[in-house]
Amino acid sequence: MITSPASDPRPQPPEPPLPGDCCDSGCDPCVNDTYAEELAYYRQALAAWLARHPDAAP
Repeated sequence: MITSPASDPRPQPPEPPLPGDCCDSGCDPCVNDTYAEELAYYRQALAAWLARHPDAAP
């Protein structure tokens, strides 16, 4: 099944936390941990999207 980028939009990267978002008190989960998880998910989603749209720029 071929899909167009219009009906299958490119995944967008997560917003990184601001330098002051981490309070350095050992929160679980830390905003940096959450960002790392979201970034890993984004990279997987982007790889799958690029596989569906091989002509798209990386």
